Amino acid sequence: MTTIKTRRAADVLPEEEILLVQPIVDEINRLKLERNAIVAAHNYMTPDIYHLAADITGDSLALANLALETEADVIVLAGVHFMAETAKIINPSKTVLIPDLEAGCSLADGITGADVRRMKEMFPDTPVVSYVNTSAEVKAESDITCTSGNALKVVESLGVDRVIFTPDQFLGKWVASQTDIEVILWEGSCMVHERFTGVAISDYKRDMGEIKVIAHPECPPDVLAEADYVGSTFGMINWVSEHEPDQVMMITESSMADNVA
Repeated sequence: MTTIKTRRAADVLPEEEILLVQPIVDEINRLKLERNAIVAAHNYMTPDIYHLAADITGDSLALANLALETEADVIVLAGVHFMAETAKIINPSKTVLIPDLEAGCSLADGITGADVRRMKEMFPDTPVVSYVNTSAEVKAESDITCTSGNALKVVESLGVDRVIFTPDQFLGKWVASQTDIEVILWEGSCMVHERFTGVAISDYKRDMGEIKVIAHPECPPDVLAEADYVGSTFGMINWVSEHEPDQVMMITESSMADNVA
């Protein structure tokens, strides 16, 4: 039977692949009914999970908030560790599961609560702003958390001359470029985003003509300088919907473009 999900998946997956994974999807759906569970899938999941298995989709914080609106007892978070932790923080009465206990994030794994405490000792009376892409331990040591979409607003809301920003140095540098507030950085980064370079993006733009480039602020500054738009995952989706460019290059983690197609 053709469903809305399979029709959407057909835009990005060959029919043969849909048929191949359909028995697994059917078993997932059976278990969801049996256990009163939902699958919450991050935007970066592969199209088969995103389009066929997921009940709700979004970025890490959006998933945690959307889970509040469900009556499910169990949330299966198709994402990485810190996302499941965030979902549990926001939904303490629900069981939150993660399909792979080894699913980590290079950015979140690059800082600990002890690291934050050391920075606070080095810069006393300086508030710590931590990106939501961090462990629960790091969040607990921070004064406030932010998303990539509201990082600048959060930093400026504190009414101080300087802040400690963790863990993403590139997001922190982007914030620093937009404000007069001193931003003290933890030098962490996402192993995927740091692979992109401004030179490579410039070459693509030269070779592909009128292509538009949109980039996540976790990318290095030279990449952001080449972008036509810089914003969060949610912001990039909205930008594409609003501008409907003929060609767009999304500089972020790999599966995102399939989910926007």
